[in-house]
Amino acid sequence: MPDWLNSTLDAAPAVPVGPDELTYARLLVRLFAALACGLCVAGIYRLSHGRDRNATPGLVTTLVLLSVLIALVSIVIGSSVARAFSLVGALSIVRFRTVVDDTRDTAFVIFTVVVGMASGAGFFMAALAGLPVVGVAAVGLSHLWDRPTAASDVSVPCKLMVRLAKGLDPAVVVAPILGKYFDRVSIVETSTWKQGTGIEVIYTARLKDAATFPSVVVELNTVEGVAGAELKRS
Repeated sequence: MPDWLNSTLDAAPAVPVGPDELTYARLLVRLFAALACGLCVAGIYRLSHGRDRNATPGLVTTLVLLSVLIALVSIVIGSSVARAFSLVGALSIVRFRTVVDDTRDTAFVIFTVVVGMASGAGFFMAALAGLPVVGVAAVGLSHLWDRPTAASDVSVPCKLMVRLAKGLDPAVVVAPILGKYFDRVSIVETSTWKQGTGIEVIYTARLKDAATFPSVVVELNTVEGVAGAELKRS
């Protein structure tokens, strides 16, 4: 094995190596290590969500790219406080307004940031130790909580958004259909839409039968006063 690779894989020094002291070979090793870690995180994300669940393809790509970018940021900053404040100021102009539907997605983003930072700083052992531990926890807990507890427990957790014309009561207009298709329905958010001419209600519920997924939206749209409906797995 080349000497530069052996020295790179050794325990990281107490004082981080600045970007000016990095060789091109070591830089590539850190970036490719971050890429490998990002791919592992994306794989864990897919395994924890399963093939039949809504694992967002865009987030899978983001996890891989974010790991490499965070590693590159760690290399550029090094031990320079001035560079750190400069990057914070430059990145503060970026605004992300994407709504995260599943809180577990946030955990995977943080996971990617941590392994990317560890790879960029040269702490490969920390990243390698964290990947299997977090991976086992994520996949194990996902299968544990999502596993049906009985043969009849096959309901699907969903989030339903219904838009109604102004003046209509959701409890009167929508409730009969919700009782037909769902269990344990609860309202989590209510707001106006289309400049106050209507009301938007968001429910969390469990669909009794996954086969009736399309029927819910079709039937809701036939109700007078319903301007739109959207149903997705939560």
